[in-house]
Amino acid sequence: MLQRAQWVSTRAKSTAAGAKPKPAASINPSVATSAETLSWPKYLEIKRSKRTWQTVVTIPCALLGLAGGAMYFGNLDTDPLNLSWFGVDPFFFYGFCTLGCVGTCRCSHWPTIGGSIWRFTHRRVLPQIDAKDREFFRRIAKNRVDASLQNPTQPVPDYYAGEKVGSLHQYRQWLRDQSKYRRKAVLPEE
Repeated sequence: MLQRAQWVSTRAKSTAAGAKPKPAASINPSVATSAETLSWPKYLEIKRSKRTWQTVVTIPCALLGLAGGAMYFGNLDTDPLNLSWFGVDPFFFYGFCTLGCVGTCRCSHWPTIGGSIWRFTHRRVLPQIDAKDREFFRRIAKNRVDASLQNPTQPVPDYYAGEKVGSLHQYRQWLRDQSKYRRKAVLPEE
């Protein structure tokens, strides 16, 4: 009996003297109702906005790659006696390397930087977006045609639909294309 009394007294102290603990939904209602508050058209509009941010960031990344490549390759010394590298004039070779820096910087950094900036500016809807992303990609994975059904004359249609779908119309068209391909691959015409 003494142990039970001690447990009750410590339990009472741990709940702040009779204060009832709040359920998880009342602590942060936006997280609890995240899936219900964001409609599919709104989600796809936000997804398009994110893609736009990622694309816009390509311009400064490409310019940064151009400036870095030009500064590095523009300051390299050229040997006047050996004016041919790999069968190409060194100035052309340095120019190609500079363009390579532009492409590398643009392609490798723009999705990361643009996505990070977008996530930072849209912090208040991130739980909703993440919940819809999980649901969206679950639907994509469920409805995607099995890649083992493709052959060289009939490739699988638009395998990366998760990145390219921007509206309900496009999603429904993707579903129709997947269904049509599945019927054609499983039940070939004679």
